Amino acid sequence: MNIDRRGDRLIRIPEVRHRVGLSRASIYRREADGTFPRKVRLGPACVAWYESDIGEFVSDPMGYRQPTGDE
Repeated sequence: MNIDRRGDRLIRIPEVRHRVGLSRASIYRREADGTFPRKVRLGPACVAWYESDIGEFVSDPMGYRQPTGDE
């Protein structure tokens, strides 16, 4: 299923850290474990996250799981 992201804002790591209260290392570790939203690569050294994904994580940090391709 494709999600329409046209109205979704991309936010960079400083704002993500502020919103979720985790360190950069914890964010990347949890992303690798599937318990944090996936980042979007914007360039060779530039990544961001969709604001709606971060909001979903914040609403249930302990229960968050990355969506699989099946959903």
